[in-house]
Amino acid sequence: MSRIPSVFNTDKHKALIAYVTVGYPSVNATLEIVPLLASLGCDMIELGIPFSDPLADGVTIQDASYQALCQGISPSLCLDIAAKLREKVNIPLVFMTYYNPVFNYGIYNFCQACHESDVDGLIIPDLPPEESDELQGYAQQSQLDLIHLLSPNSPDERIDLVAQKSSGFIYLVSLTGVTGTREKVPPNLENFIARVRQKASQPLCVGFGISTPEQAQQIARIADGIIVGSRIIQLLDKSPYDELVQFIKNLRKALNSQT
Repeated sequence: MSRIPSVFNTDKHKALIAYVTVGYPSVNATLEIVPLLASLGCDMIELGIPFSDPLADGVTIQDASYQALCQGISPSLCLDIAAKLREKVNIPLVFMTYYNPVFNYGIYNFCQACHESDVDGLIIPDLPPEESDELQGYAQQSQLDLIHLLSPNSPDERIDLVAQKSSGFIYLVSLTGVTGTREKVPPNLENFIARVRQKASQPLCVGFGISTPEQAQQIARIADGIIVGSRIIQLLDKSPYDELVQFIKNLRKALNSQT
């Protein structure tokens, strides 16, 4: 059974979800960083499977994916790394990838391999919910949550559909565009979250553009969790990881202040 629902068992707890690109800056770094993030209070880790055409990602994660691919990181290796990470952490692990690598691996085989590696869920930004039934079926058989995304320009019909299909939580994209750090929280975010709340019972977590504790605190007032990726990837370039450690501590503190 997926561990994801346990993250949201406490109403007042705000989830901190961290994204890392598997194999960036190295496999050993991934095996070191994920347990570190868990020890600092991250509730869930998104493991990004590198892909050559990451349409939803900005420059920072695109570059990390490219460098990981140059080092030979493949979906099979990502599955092996996830299994090793499971020996080190108990928090949910979720693969963030694109449909092409899943399709090439074989949809059924990929879901089974995720189950064997003790992965809890999948996020596939380029798979429309209207076309997700086959993957959804295999994911359910493998006890995987399939997490769908919504953007601020989603019509009511799309919100209804995602509310029906998404499990674990719903990933709310804070703005139209790609991942990357931003200076401000979009002014229409509160209205967007309110629209989804009217139709969905799942927890709502916000990603894309969150890069400061102040932004995290602001979003935590209206959402159930935040997802941070690009800023973490940037800080992985600075070893030792003192600045990353302080950043995550500050995010956790900001989120805890909302409980």
